[in-house]
Amino acid sequence: MQLKKILIIRFSSIGDLVLTTPVIRCTKQQVPGVELHVVTRESFRAVLAHNPFVDKLHTFQEDISEVYTQLKEEKYDVVIDLHKNIRSLRLKRQLKTTNFSFNKINLRKFLAVNFKMLRLLPHIHIVDRYFEAVAPLGVKNTGHGLDYFIAPAEEIDLQSVSPGLVSSPYVVLVVGGSYYTKKIPLEKLKEICSQLRLPVVLLGGKEDKEVANGLQQEFPTLVNGCGMYSLNQSASFIRQAEWVISSDTGLMHIASAFRKKIISIWGNTIPEFGMAPYLPEPENKILEVKGLSCRPCSKLGYGKCPLGHFKCMKDQDVADLGNLI
Repeated sequence: MQLKKILIIRFSSIGDLVLTTPVIRCTKQQVPGVELHVVTRESFRAVLAHNPFVDKLHTFQEDISEVYTQLKEEKYDVVIDLHKNIRSLRLKRQLKTTNFSFNKINLRKFLAVNFKMLRLLPHIHIVDRYFEAVAPLGVKNTGHGLDYFIAPAEEIDLQSVSPGLVSSPYVVLVVGGSYYTKKIPLEKLKEICSQLRLPVVLLGGKEDKEVANGLQQEFPTLVNGCGMYSLNQSASFIRQAEWVISSDTGLMHIASAFRKKIISIWGNTIPEFGMAPYLPEPENKILEVKGLSCRPCSKLGYGKCPLGHFKCMKDQDVADLGNLI
């Protein structure tokens, strides 16, 4: 039977959506004539708004039930569930069609977090696990990496921001993060900035402006973009950068999509969860504090360190970053 219409489900986070893009591209390219739809939150629309492999993007504000009616009217042949939780189960029950999902390895992650049984985690990136869901359709990973598309109107004119960004390669330093225990602390950011010889652009949200302002006071030549640019404008800064220094964030995955040289700094989460930069460049480096009995303390993150010491970030050795960049 020819598949005419497929829906891909992925609700959460900028990074998660960027990591689904190889599945989106390969499904669109390898299933002849298919119309490909994606459903996600409205707050993440920008990630896929300009993706040429998405024929229709459905979004909701608070709850997936907001789009039940319009999704039922589409009459999908197959639903690909890359979220796999109660909300996606509710949607699949509403749509009543053939569906496939991937293994979230939640039990293994639980054992890794609570009993530090890291040996049980599979040595496979989450992108490759996503492809398990589309394997029944004959879709295979072509190995071309992640995608990220920016509209011309959202591209940043570096000359208008700072002429120094045009005349020299520059570094993007990501200040933000979805959880406190993933963010690089201010003192560690200062240590990093003190070593960098290239111009630096700080990226993060409005909630990161206080930290970024503190950095800029000590290093006045920094370009402070925290809270000033949209997601796609921030992605434009990354696309034009030479290096990206980031914790475990969505912007780190956008940097992977643009095949940037990345130094990723890991706090309470670990690369073994399958979320390291995908298809890393040879210059990439992962920094983490090994041997902490409390790490990982969560598969996502916390608003503060559960033990109060935050050693997974505060004990990071960033002394050689100036020699790497």
